[in-house]
Amino acid sequence: MVVRPALMYRMECWPIKKSHVQRMRVAEMRMICWMCGYTRFDRIRNEMIKGKIEVASIEDKIKEATLRWFGHIRNGCTSEKM
Repeated sequence: MVVRPALMYRMECWPIKKSHVQRMRVAEMRMICWMCGYTRFDRIRNEMIKGKIEVASIEDKIKEATLRWFGHIRNGCTSEKM
């Protein structure tokens, strides 16, 4: 997806609050519904839409990016000490 990298740009290096994650979820679902052509009047649940297009949750992607960033920092710090 094109939207997710734009939403998550540089998010791995700053502390994330639950309110940030919720806003990211809402923004992502709006984009997904827009791409699929659904409106609120269609009354289709978010889980059904995500299951249909097989998208991982943005929370998991944020955690993955954060852990990747911490690993990069950890490896960079240990290589400097050597």
